[in-house]
Amino acid sequence: MSDKTLESSQWTNRQASNNRTVALWTTAWLASLALANFGPTFFWDDAAHLSILSVALNLAVGIGMILANRRLILDLDEMQRQVQVQAMAFALGIGLVFGLAYSTLDVTKLIPFDAEISHLVMLVALVFLVSVKLGLRRLR
Repeated sequence: MSDKTLESSQWTNRQASNNRTVALWTTAWLASLALANFGPTFFWDDAAHLSILSVALNLAVGIGMILANRRLILDLDEMQRQVQVQAMAFALGIGLVFGLAYSTLDVTKLIPFDAEISHLVMLVALVFLVSVKLGLRRLR
């Protein structure tokens, strides 16, 4: 096995490991978010100290998720990193512009319902996923 093949294999294994790590941290973050949101109603009858602890846990796990994503991105090759950064830029820009417009529609009572943060999160996630897919297709 040549050094180049070995290096490529190690990089591929590292990428797979990074992807699994991000998936695990993301799953843990989603579970801790669900606990923080639903725990007061279903598990601890609005006990403030438990709610504070669950939100603190969610923040801590969220930081772990951010660091796992950072590690994944830093270990990508140059072109893949560029695709990720461009997708993040689109997601941030669209989230900010559309999110503030959506909030303004709510504040000015131009929509008959409350603007929910979950709608914005879904928009940002969809824009990011589509941007990554299009960016990777452009590389092929």
